[in-house]
Amino acid sequence: MTLSSAAIGGAWAMLAGRFRPGLWALAVLGLLLAHAANNQLNDLVDWRRGVDRGNYFRRHYGAHAVADGLLTARGLLTVFVCTGAAAMSIGVWLWLGVGDAVLWPLVGGVLLSLAYTWPLKGCGLGELAVLLVWGPLMVGGVFVATAGNWSWGAAGAGTLYALAPAMVVLAKHIDKLEFDRAKGVRTLPVRIGDAAARRVVVVLAVLQYVGLAASVFAGAVPWTTLLAYCALPPAWRMVRVLRVPRPRRCPAEYPSRIWPLWYTAPAFAHARRYGFAFVAGLVLGVPLDSLPAP
Repeated sequence: MTLSSAAIGGAWAMLAGRFRPGLWALAVLGLLLAHAANNQLNDLVDWRRGVDRGNYFRRHYGAHAVADGLLTARGLLTVFVCTGAAAMSIGVWLWLGVGDAVLWPLVGGVLLSLAYTWPLKGCGLGELAVLLVWGPLMVGGVFVATAGNWSWGAAGAGTLYALAPAMVVLAKHIDKLEFDRAKGVRTLPVRIGDAAARRVVVVLAVLQYVGLAASVFAGAVPWTTLLAYCALPPAWRMVRVLRVPRPRRCPAEYPSRIWPLWYTAPAFAHARRYGFAFVAGLVLGVPLDSLPAP
């Protein structure tokens, strides 16, 4: 999903006729390092707070560096500091080389990433943070780094796409609702309940496709981005799964390697398809459409 956001920022720079591949590649590397650092910080903070200890959801679907004995907590902290420092050094280099316009999405992204695990996720604001980071901050930031100026058009296109990552995170929080409630982590699904949270995901999906059509009609994005409607089949599969409560045990026909990611799996499949198609539509818009980048 990070690559999709970075690709949208680059494609928007192509539409504006201001794409600089070297700067774009550097921005992408910085974002990938920042994402890795954020994951490391999440694991470290949740381990320190006792959230990831014991039979917690996080350990069911992937290795935890500390809990599974791969690293000590101090070792994970060292890895996080090194990864974060590498990401920040790229951000600072882009700021000094491109200009102050890089600073605001850089600072905003860093602050929201640091605050995501605590306190935002526990306040029910984790999904909003994801929407802002993977949308206007990441896409707009890549555009700034590549083209040299801020673009509200790029930020808007990024927000339209970032509804998909927000749905993935919300779906994951629904999947681990009982685990979070037991650990005292008051995510949005814990606060509003399972059924209401599932309805929110469906509403976000509808908003994404209605918003895309409205944006094309208003001339805010190229008509070629309608290619993203190729993601409707996985969107419909996601909605069908969301219509019914999650089973308490892994169904016999369900891949055990994916469980307990029940709602997350179709949400991620949709986000991947939508992101790829949306980026492809923007790139096709370069020769087939003309769009200013205000």
